[in-house]
Amino acid sequence: MSGRQKIYKKNSRLSIAFFILLLVIGIAFTSVNLFNDVSDAGALYTSYVPFLLLGLALLIALGFEFVNGFHDTANAVATVIYTNSLSPMVAVVWSGFFNFLGVLLSSGVVAFGIISLLPVELILQAGTGSGFAMVYALLFSAIIWNLGTWWLGLPASSSHTLIGSIIGVGVANALIHGRNGTSGVDWDQAVKIGYSLLLSPVIGFVFAALLLLVLKALVKNRELYSAPEGNTPAPLWIRCLLILTCTGVSFAHGSNDGQKGMGLIMLILVGTMPIAYALNRSMPPEQIPRVSALAMVTQQDLLRQFPIDGAHPATRDVLTGYVQTRTLTPAVIPALADLIGTIGTELKQYGSVSNIPTQSVSNTRNDMYLASETIKRVKAETQLNLSQDSQRNLAALKNELDGATRFIPFWVKVVVAIALGLGTMVGWRRIVVTVGEKIGKTHLTYAQGASAELVAMATIGAADVFGLPVSTTHVLSSGIAGTMAANRSGLQMSTLRNLLMAWVLTLPASILLSAGLYWIFNHF
Repeated sequence: MSGRQKIYKKNSRLSIAFFILLLVIGIAFTSVNLFNDVSDAGALYTSYVPFLLLGLALLIALGFEFVNGFHDTANAVATVIYTNSLSPMVAVVWSGFFNFLGVLLSSGVVAFGIISLLPVELILQAGTGSGFAMVYALLFSAIIWNLGTWWLGLPASSSHTLIGSIIGVGVANALIHGRNGTSGVDWDQAVKIGYSLLLSPVIGFVFAALLLLVLKALVKNRELYSAPEGNTPAPLWIRCLLILTCTGVSFAHGSNDGQKGMGLIMLILVGTMPIAYALNRSMPPEQIPRVSALAMVTQQDLLRQFPIDGAHPATRDVLTGYVQTRTLTPAVIPALADLIGTIGTELKQYGSVSNIPTQSVSNTRNDMYLASETIKRVKAETQLNLSQDSQRNLAALKNELDGATRFIPFWVKVVVAIALGLGTMVGWRRIVVTVGEKIGKTHLTYAQGASAELVAMATIGAADVFGLPVSTTHVLSSGIAGTMAANRSGLQMSTLRNLLMAWVLTLPASILLSAGLYWIFNHF
């Protein structure tokens, strides 16, 4: 059986049974943990509507991760399959397992970095009709574009798609409320993420090409620079190298891309079950007095530097307006001090997150989130000339507030990991064929596969450390193109044009798609 026939070989009954088993385990695990969390929070629901909304939203969010798995992770297995280092099914299961581990061990920084692109008023209204319209618009637009590009065999970027969807929702929300569309997105964060998405393919191309040239200069073993003949396995040491790089890319992909689904799921959980998920109930009770005392000290310090002068508008309106418009007015710092003081008083009164009354949980969470976002903006305002003590106190308080509002339960990581791993096992073939056969004019050599994957692994891992999303698809595809250019193997320009077209169109297409869906959902 040829290598190409192996790729198109039907899945065995055992693999199908394994897939179904993991699917059932994931659904059961999610249901049990949801029930336990809601029960432990003491929530009493007289209607099943919140559970139905939650279940539907969770299924769609996990569907996004599932599509992400078979759309993006195929890039990790393409090189080991086309160099005969692993058989297709073994490679896919292996990659799926290390995607699973990558998600479980991820930090969550990327998840909340992406979520912070959303308009703050929508995050504060996660449980309202606008909040649900936001979540459904994000998920449907991302899934539709990912499925469309997958069907055409185009390695488009799930990261680009999701970020475009978020920008579309933000712009549409601002226009619906009569504001300038540009005010609906945190453009500082968007530019930061945009640079990472823009530069990562360039890094992949250049550094993979350079690595291949360095290998040629330092390692003279000809086997490394040859393509596999038929179904002949690669030499053992080369197979080990390629399997190692496939493992690294799979783990890094899980760690980076899996966090996107986590962030969306936390928005869903906060919106539908705030009593259980609005605040981190695992915070130790002994930590609360320290946070309360820090809030009080910070409030007094701010008021000492910026005393209240006459009557001011409502605190939350002032801060929400400031976060939206970035316009610093004399009322901002006193309003921030007032909100910080309110949070400190509440924490001191209740003594523990678990003791906060059901009807107050959402408001407390929103106050903490709004205070954290305001602190982030205020720290960048150089004209304020805040004292060193104020800056230290604000930074410490922001960390505490983020710990209370930006958390990911372990079971969420597990179900996202399962969804990503299952996606890896299902739809990998189309993208694998594009990456393995349609980028260069010659068959992928062992050295080319290793160079592209080593660079992809390092790039994605570095982005994860800095809390930035990158596209596994673009990094690896451009890495393979770079090795083909360095090897003078020739590039298939029709494929490169299609890849470039997908790269250029993904952002505007997902922005328009999500904006349109948000407008439609917002009316229903």
